[in-house]
Amino acid sequence: MRKALRPAFTATIPVLCGYLFIGFAFGVMLRDIGFTTPWAFLCSLTIYAGSGQYLLVSLLAAKASLVTVAVMTLLLNCRHIFYGLSFLETFHSMGARKWYMIFSLTDETYSLVATTPVPDGVDKGWFYLFISMLDHVYWIIGCTFGALFGSLVNFNTKGVDFVMTALFIVIFTDQWLNSKNHIPAITGVICSVICLLLFGPDRFIIPAMLSILTILTLLRKPLEEHMEREDQKGDDSHA
Repeated sequence: MRKALRPAFTATIPVLCGYLFIGFAFGVMLRDIGFTTPWAFLCSLTIYAGSGQYLLVSLLAAKASLVTVAVMTLLLNCRHIFYGLSFLETFHSMGARKWYMIFSLTDETYSLVATTPVPDGVDKGWFYLFISMLDHVYWIIGCTFGALFGSLVNFNTKGVDFVMTALFIVIFTDQWLNSKNHIPAITGVICSVICLLLFGPDRFIIPAMLSILTILTLLRKPLEEHMEREDQKGDDSHA
């Protein structure tokens, strides 16, 4: 178990930088509408959804009903359904740990768990669990510190939402450089661009996810066969 902690921390350093900053901004915004530090801590501990928590601030400021908050948050985060589908087999093999993995599956955690190779001699389940737990801790610290110390600094939140976009670009670039098979990445980009043009920036995410899921499901067997051949070539070259 301890052997998995250090490589998990190394893998999550980019998320650490992003989560502390954008979590701090959330804490500041929550404090500005009248909620104290314990509320920021509880939100980051139990909700743990960056975009969902930012939406929560807007809805609370507008005095929206709890039903409205629940429905809007569900619609905003329904993309996680597709994340979970790709991890059915992985999470099933993790026993009781799968429940926390399901809860803590954010966009950034998904990217790391899906692409970060497990170091030799490290248990895969513990490695993935530590990645998820560390990301969650970073977010809790950022949100709590924002509410606690936000009044001490002049913090301009304009453009802060681009932090996670920049983090995605870094993760995507790293995946591209380290992957031999670029078909899933190219499929995702093409489907996203087409859906963006067809449905607009406010409605393209769900159609894009559905189209990506459909195409990659149809291509799953050829892609797996291709990866097996590449792995075999790698083993032969090292022999």
